[in-house]
Amino acid sequence: MKPTDIDTNPALISKPIQLSSGEPALLRPLQRDDAHRLGPYFINLSAETRRLYAPHAFDQETADRICAELDSSQALRLLATRGSGAAEEVIGYFILVFGVHEGDRKRYEQLGIGLDGTTDCTLAPSVADVYQSTGLGSIMLEHLYQIARNCGRKRMVLWGGVRQDNPRAVHFYRRFGFVEKGQFPAGGVDNYDMIAPL
Repeated sequence: MKPTDIDTNPALISKPIQLSSGEPALLRPLQRDDAHRLGPYFINLSAETRRLYAPHAFDQETADRICAELDSSQALRLLATRGSGAAEEVIGYFILVFGVHEGDRKRYEQLGIGLDGTTDCTLAPSVADVYQSTGLGSIMLEHLYQIARNCGRKRMVLWGGVRQDNPRAVHFYRRFGFVEKGQFPAGGVDNYDMIAPL
């Protein structure tokens, strides 16, 4: 599978799942007409979740821009949704960049680790507050691991690392094979750079 195939054939990576509550849900790529679903997801995240997850702003304007500029060949935005039709609601939102950001590349380079934008990828995950610690994040990351492998990716790094004052997230990443490779200050706290083999 090539990342360029995702926008033309979303079914390639769509997958029905069952939440720990027994409720059915769906993993699928973000589409251009999803701004009215993505905006409320951003707006309803708690201040704490927003503090811990920061690749972009969390408002309707950002959701509109992301959907208008959507290009899954560069960055796959995987949704977990519940309900259907007009009642479909976003409950998880993971970004998988097919490549690496310059800031991340430079930090890893200082550690003696060369990142390769053709075989490495970058992760930024978030889950709606009421679905945190329910296993949804694990289901989404397992699915993204398979997609990344199918697209020829060999390693995954965390976008901007992970805050050291977020031990739940650090534990989550370790469970999925991520290891700390360095520390750096950002946002007034220390962060870990973490990388996982795929």
